[in-house]
Amino acid sequence: MEAKLLIQETTVVVFVLGGPGSGKGTQCPKIVEHFGFTHLCAGDLLQAEIESESENGTMIHNFKKEGKIVPSEITVKLLQQAMQQSDNNRFIIDGFPRNEENRAAFENIVKIKPEFVLFFDCPEEELTRRILNRNQGRVDDNIETIGKRLKVYFESTLPVINYYNSKGKVQKIDAQRSVNEVFEDVKSVFAKFKPVVRVDSTK
Repeated sequence: MEAKLLIQETTVVVFVLGGPGSGKGTQCPKIVEHFGFTHLCAGDLLQAEIESESENGTMIHNFKKEGKIVPSEITVKLLQQAMQQSDNNRFIIDGFPRNEENRAAFENIVKIKPEFVLFFDCPEEELTRRILNRNQGRVDDNIETIGKRLKVYFESTLPVINYYNSKGKVQKIDAQRSVNEVFEDVKSVFAKFKPVVRVDSTK
C-alpha cells in the first residue's frame, strides 16, 4: 500500500481535452516524445479490457453494446491500474474526463488533481470540417453523427473545462492553426518539464 501512495505523491497528471478533430491525437505523441510523458487514453484502455475477455471486459462490452456509458468508476480504476503499473510518473490522459462524473470519480479514487488541463480550443464549424475531411467514407462520420458527437462534447465536456478554468488550471491552445504552430504553444506550456535528451545515433 505504501508503494502505491508513493507513486501517487510524485505523479504528475495532465488531462488533454478538446472536441473530436481538435488535434489531441496528433499532439499527444509529440508530448510523449519531447517531454517523456506516458500517454493514456481511456477509450484504448476500455477496448483492451474488452479484448482481454475478463469479467470486467465482458461487463464493459455489454454497456457499450446497449449504448450505455461505462460507469466512471470502471474507467478510473483502469486508468489508476495503468498508472500504477507504469515505471513513469508523468502522464497525459487523453479525452478524459469526459464529464463531471468522470472528473469527480478520478479525484475521489485516484486522489490526484491534475497539474493542469491542456485544452485544444477549436470552433464547431472547424471541427466538423476536419472530421469530414479526415474520414471520408466512414459510416460514423456523416454530418448527423458528427453533430451528435459534438453535442455530447459541448454539453458534457465543456462544463469540466469550465470547472478547471475556475481553479486556474486550464492552458488553452488555439487549435485552428497548423500542427507545428500548435505544438510550439504546447511546448511553452510544458516548459517546466525538461525535454527528453536523446542521443543522435546518426552522428
